[in-house]
Amino acid sequence: MKDKVMAVLDEIRPSLKADGGDVELVDITEDGVVKVRLTGSCGGCPFATMTLKGGIERMLKQAIPQVKEVLAVGLTQE
Repeated sequence: MKDKVMAVLDEIRPSLKADGGDVELVDITEDGVVKVRLTGSCGGCPFATMTLKGGIERMLKQAIPQVKEVLAVGLTQE
């Protein structure tokens, strides 16, 4: 499943980079929770939750039915 998640994140990444941010995969639990870290300007953006739930989580769930939820961990600014 990791390869599939990485492929979807690679599709999302150009949009995030256009705004000065990025996303990195932290972990995937056995029960389908994907943990990511938003970095750069995405880490401190007030719309980070919308990006996470409305964009990243939605795309991952559509592409990979085993994904149950996407959580952000340790937001950082670079």
